[in-house]
Amino acid sequence: MSRQHWLSLSPVLLVMLLMTLGTLLFAVGQSLGYAPQYGINHFPTLRYYELLVAQPSVAMSLGLTLYYAVVATFLALVMGFLLAMALLRVGRHHQWLHYVYKFPLMVPYLVGIALVIVLFGQGGLMARLSYALGWIDRPDDFAALLYSHYGWGIILVYLWKQVPFMALSIYVVLLGIPEQTQDAARLLGASRWQRWRYVVVPQVMPGILSAVLICFAFNVGAFEAPFILGGGFPDTLPVLAWRLFTDPDYGQRLSGMAVLVTMGAMLLVTVWVASLLSRRANRWQRISA
Repeated sequence: MSRQHWLSLSPVLLVMLLMTLGTLLFAVGQSLGYAPQYGINHFPTLRYYELLVAQPSVAMSLGLTLYYAVVATFLALVMGFLLAMALLRVGRHHQWLHYVYKFPLMVPYLVGIALVIVLFGQGGLMARLSYALGWIDRPDDFAALLYSHYGWGIILVYLWKQVPFMALSIYVVLLGIPEQTQDAARLLGASRWQRWRYVVVPQVMPGILSAVLICFAFNVGAFEAPFILGGGFPDTLPVLAWRLFTDPDYGQRLSGMAVLVTMGAMLLVTVWVASLLSRRANRWQRISA
């Protein structure tokens, strides 16, 4: 971009930078004990982080948050990759498929939560269908997929939008791979697995890493699905932060800020690791090309 473009964008960029830095400094300051609006000023102190570390339930919340994020992201990647391959094979002949699989991307997560409750609740459509077919004795004998720490309802909500997102990210990259590269590998005697290993996978890896990072970051910070469909104590970190921040004790609000700052640090480390993997994937892509 030219200097003129940067100058034209500078007012918007400046406002966004000030809002981002201001929010970040506000959160870090409160987590370190600076909250004069609440009559608290122990800055700088790690007291509120130490209080979190001393509570075993916080470690359980961290594990639960990572469990939902990792499992949902992994399943979305596998299912999205298979969907992208299916679109590559049959999508050219059935254009309507491109509109169907993108539909969840236009629907809010809260609608997905409502659909999961209606479909998979113990009094939902699947339970009633199972009862009508004689598979269970009563509708409430249906498997408890919601409101448990196994989190299948939460994961289903995440997959509702993230499978098509992964598929779209991978499908676009697959379309950009020249067929000549695979033909050349085939002429050189490469098997189908070798063509996938040395031609296709290096080309799609940067797109996969970006999509995985976006989905993982969203799953770590998601609030609505764990709050509505979760199994209660222990909560995920976003729900725990909300409960601490809405506590009548103002000191708990600073602990809630410490939870949010910890989540932000986790995501920064994740972005750093993803950037290292992305650079390696880009080198791999150039070598394979």
